[in-house]
Amino acid sequence: MQPREFIGSAHVPGGETLTLYRRGRDFMIVLDRNELMSSRMSGSEEALANMTCERLRGRKSVHLLVGGYGMGFTLRAALAALDGSARITVAELVPEIIEWARGPMAELAAGCLDDPRVHLVGQDVADVIADGRGLYDAILLDVDNGPDGLVRQANDRLYSARGLSAAIAALKPGGVLAIWSAAPDAAFARRLSQTGLAVDEVKVRARSNGKGPQHIIWFAQRR
Repeated sequence: MQPREFIGSAHVPGGETLTLYRRGRDFMIVLDRNELMSSRMSGSEEALANMTCERLRGRKSVHLLVGGYGMGFTLRAALAALDGSARITVAELVPEIIEWARGPMAELAAGCLDDPRVHLVGQDVADVIADGRGLYDAILLDVDNGPDGLVRQANDRLYSARGLSAAIAALKPGGVLAIWSAAPDAAFARRLSQTGLAVDEVKVRARSNGKGPQHIIWFAQRR
């Protein structure tokens, strides 16, 4: 097997250190021994965007909030699914993630950050949510490893009862809160079901070919 090449590292504010590796044409973002993201596995992140956009079908000039950028799979899928009137705000706390997207992973990014529909914000998505009352048609959260986080303890506030209330307040009527997770989380699913939103839990495969580990996406729609 071809050895992986170290590309760079990034310290997450208030959290751990991420490392970017490349093996051939593939990229991996790693925390300690945990592979958080891989360019080989885009299916569930693309599903996060596509299934959300499907739930918004018929709405005009939609405004999405995506947190965070990761390897851009969710953003690129959303841009492909939405028309020219859409707006997508991307909140990414770690500057190096964006530097990597514009640098060694520029081919993978395919110019998505320069799309005129995209507004990039270098903030914690929780703070962006708090400032956006009634602003978004959908909020798509792919932060940390899901509700049971690894990277940053402060991410827990996104998935707390208070964090969910803030996200609901930031949605327009009929808006969708979509949350990606690497694994099931029964405690979080119960907490989400107590918000009064219509909740749908979907199992998706990590790879776009329908193979790989099974991930979870929760869709909670404001009535």
